[in-house]
Amino acid sequence: MSKRDYYEVLGVGRDAGEQDIKSAYRKLALQYHPDRNPDDPNAEDKFKEASEAYSVLSDPQKRASYDRFGHAGLQGAAGGAGFNPDAFADFSDILGDFFGFGDLFGGGGSRRRTRAQRGEDIRYDLELSFEEAVSGMGAEIQVPRMELCGRCRGAGSEPGSGPTTCPTCHGRGEVLYQQSFISIRRACSTCNGTGQVIRNPCSQCRGHGYQQVQRKLKINIPAGVDDGTRLRLNGEGQPGANNGPSGDLYVFLKVREHPFFERHDQDLHCTIPLNMAQAALGCELEVPTLDEPHKLKIPEGTQNGAQFRLRGKGVPVLNGSGRGDLYVHVAVKTPTRLTREQRKLMEQLRDSLPVDNAPSEKGLFEKVKNYFT
Repeated sequence: MSKRDYYEVLGVGRDAGEQDIKSAYRKLALQYHPDRNPDDPNAEDKFKEASEAYSVLSDPQKRASYDRFGHAGLQGAAGGAGFNPDAFADFSDILGDFFGFGDLFGGGGSRRRTRAQRGEDIRYDLELSFEEAVSGMGAEIQVPRMELCGRCRGAGSEPGSGPTTCPTCHGRGEVLYQQSFISIRRACSTCNGTGQVIRNPCSQCRGHGYQQVQRKLKINIPAGVDDGTRLRLNGEGQPGANNGPSGDLYVFLKVREHPFFERHDQDLHCTIPLNMAQAALGCELEVPTLDEPHKLKIPEGTQNGAQFRLRGKGVPVLNGSGRGDLYVHVAVKTPTRLTREQRKLMEQLRDSLPVDNAPSEKGLFEKVKNYFT
């Protein structure tokens, strides 16, 4: 039976580049590999045909000879029109994703069971009061994580028994499958690639070698943290596999709101109400701060929305020096209920003040509007 055109087999044009040929072969190899089509008797022939086409078209010399003379041009070539041994590395790269191994065709490479793996990271959410976040504190937390079993010390078997060599892979952790002209190494399904099986599992961890515990940790929360701050504790996550490093612990902070202060980065803002007389005549107020009350002098004629700055009364700079400021905003309150005496005094004040109800200039109106929006 005559052979099909190699370009037709791979579904590429004669001007196809190296990457196009490789991609086309990869698609066919994954589609027709016998391991993926155990019930299709034609899958192996199609896989062989695609592999043969790729072996020729991936070799510059063989491809040039094939382009010129067709299949006849390959009769005298070394290795004929079959597999090109130099292309084995390409086959391993192409099929490696499917099989999960880079050591196809009997190649080398480390065993899966000896490959160190980093442990998973852990997230822990911690809620703080506003004052705790500003001033910093030490805290003790309990984090659920996996640790070596205290009974078997990670062996997975009852003390004194120990694991035995896997009878399927004889301790190699992998088995070799022969499929037509290629050899494929896979992790042993009996021992899951460890090379050992446990006949007498530990009664405490049930053969896992690890058990979940509540690990107590003391952490230091620096002054100035804010809502959403993330603290990282190296190596306090889940343990790694095969002597791999442990993951990290990430502590996410949730800061409760303060009933009086509003925080913007390192600065604090608060609003102080004044009555009309205090604003007109001026007064002295005692303003609460994060430390101790501060006396603030309000000058006479203070208008609604005025702002006063108290330097260094804000939040400490996180992992730095200095502090933010405290901004005191004034809200002048108009009385809604007056006694008879108060009304009489207000009427006298009204009659003594100049009357000027002309519209304010636009710039002033915009400033007042922006303050209340």
